[in-house]
Amino acid sequence: MSLETLSPAATASASTFDAADFDRCVMPTYGRFPLAIARGEGCRLWDTEGNSYLDFVAGIATCTLGHAHPALVDAVARQIQTLHHVSNLYYIPQQGDLAQWLVQNSCADFAFFCNSGAEANEGAIKLARKYAHTVLGICNPVIITANASFHGRTLATVTATAQPKYQQNFSPLVPGFHYVPYNNIAALETAIAQLDVSERQVAAILLEPLQGEGGVRPGDAAYFQKVRQLCDEKGILLLLDEVQVGIGRSGRLWGYENLGIEPDIFTSAKGLAGGIPIGAMLCKASCNVFTPGDHASTFGGNPLACAAALAVCQTLTQDNLLANARVRGEQLREGLRAIGHQYPSLVAEVRGWGLINGLEISAEAALTAPEVVKAAMDEGLLLVPAGPKVVRFVPPLIVSAAEVEEAIAILGRVFQDLVKGL
Repeated sequence: MSLETLSPAATASASTFDAADFDRCVMPTYGRFPLAIARGEGCRLWDTEGNSYLDFVAGIATCTLGHAHPALVDAVARQIQTLHHVSNLYYIPQQGDLAQWLVQNSCADFAFFCNSGAEANEGAIKLARKYAHTVLGICNPVIITANASFHGRTLATVTATAQPKYQQNFSPLVPGFHYVPYNNIAALETAIAQLDVSERQVAAILLEPLQGEGGVRPGDAAYFQKVRQLCDEKGILLLLDEVQVGIGRSGRLWGYENLGIEPDIFTSAKGLAGGIPIGAMLCKASCNVFTPGDHASTFGGNPLACAAALAVCQTLTQDNLLANARVRGEQLREGLRAIGHQYPSLVAEVRGWGLINGLEISAEAALTAPEVVKAAMDEGLLLVPAGPKVVRFVPPLIVSAAEVEEAIAILGRVFQDLVKGL
């Protein structure tokens, strides 16, 4: 296939990259594909060799507005020329503006800003623990999380992440967590009952509205409504990790809107500033027990990050990107289902919300998600696995109908070629 290329001058300038030099200096904490990205525009990326790719990874559900979006470029350029960082010892007007937008457009009353999803979840865990001690009178609080969840890579959030592969060799893990199956209310009720008669009492339940890294598995509305009821009855806090699914990714501004509930605390990051590092922990006034000195972040909520995030949030509404995520998401799922009907022995299920979707490969098929991702990359389409058997599709929320059709066409050719090799 002939891939679209950069101009010769741009290619010559970009192609000085040397992977061997990179690997000599950078810790090998990622299994990287043999691809070095030079620039991006909209839903497309170009590598250092000048090849063009349709980007359905978006920095793993992070580049909400795609690449080099004028609104984000303008906001960052204007802010960096004025003031990019100042300590949280002072009022930061941009932080106040962003917090006001978030609380006006959610069920939250307060926001705390940090730099990443893991930090946002750490903040939520700390807030829940202080609430347990100071309000609930629990000496040994437990937070329940779900199997196959993903909440971050810090010691507390990797413990909250109920996937042993992420925890291996990092013990001793942080105490105070208990795991249950996702979307299984009976298992949750049993766990709460057993913990409440032990020395460990349940203080909070932390769930993803849709499990991203766990295989793009949407939450069941009836399950989450029952969870909310249980929390209300027992005084337990409901924490939702919206790091991947929030900020319009699901076709709604927040994932919880798909479930008919409101959390007490929820977190955001990834798409919040479209790729500029930021995280947010948001809560209702009823559980806001933090006081000065309880929690902090040097870089969190600085003027640059908040200006970028506010530009993303305002563009979401001004450009009607939530509706675009819903319509393009349904178009994508229809196309993926058509591929599944064509290759029923390979495709087990297509699922998702808005523009976070997964294609699950049949367990019996001699094919893995990374193999599909690599084959698609070779054809000019960037995808990302969500486990060994699920291919994830998380394009920018600005993706067009033509780009979705292009992605489906490429994937169709990929499956056709892969079938020949099986």
